[in-house]
Amino acid sequence: MLRCMGFRCAAIGVLLAVPVVSTVCACGAAPTVRKMKSIASPLPVATPQPSPSDALAMPVPPPERDINCMKSKCIALTFDDGPGKYTNLLLTMLAKHQARATFFVVGANVVESPRGLLLRMVREGHELANHTWDHPSLPSLPPLALRSQLRRTQEVVMSLSGVRMTLMRPPYGATDARVAAEARRQGLAEVMWSIDTMDWRDRDSSLVARRTLRNPKPGAIVLYHDIHPTTIYAIPRILQGLERQGFTFVTVSELYGERKPQPGARYFKR
Repeated sequence: MLRCMGFRCAAIGVLLAVPVVSTVCACGAAPTVRKMKSIASPLPVATPQPSPSDALAMPVPPPERDINCMKSKCIALTFDDGPGKYTNLLLTMLAKHQARATFFVVGANVVESPRGLLLRMVREGHELANHTWDHPSLPSLPPLALRSQLRRTQEVVMSLSGVRMTLMRPPYGATDARVAAEARRQGLAEVMWSIDTMDWRDRDSSLVARRTLRNPKPGAIVLYHDIHPTTIYAIPRILQGLERQGFTFVTVSELYGERKPQPGARYFKR
């Protein structure tokens, strides 16, 4: 198990060359792609309502922000395994705080979600990133299957949103030299995390919030999963708490700024 909480905050991405399979603790069980049982919850489910022009129009992202995370106190909130039925509500919560996030999407869930959801992410300045087609452990796959997991997701997101993703996150944090090489071929940097909220295991909103707010460092990358309602419940408290600590919410690409994550390299925090 590889943990990143002990790393010193640095002004550069951390690249680890690992010749054997590296597995970072997250997503203890594979997200069930559109087959998971709903968790009983009073949390409202908001459905995005695309405009009539969505069938033809590609989204236009907002202008780039002038943020220097070398000087500002930045944190990158990241969400895996969606889009899901709670993602639209999450977007509304983020918008109330002018917070931008990075969504590591699963291709099979993208094609089964309303297109308006993906368009909204782009229009509101969030970053789309690759989390494979259906969430397998990548080191276990033969070469062609590994390539397909990333490529299919790249292609479907491009076709629906016009966005060419430049970041990926391997399911379970499981990676090796072969995965890194394929990510490099497809122009994707591997993005891990420095704060693991363990929200996939502990479906407890208060606990997820406490793990985020317990001494976060500037440059941190926080891992969540937007398929769990308990995670969504935690977000308002997290946003308010981090704002009180003076943090600015940025995408992963904004976090690194001019030092853009490089294809095939692995990053845990700024």
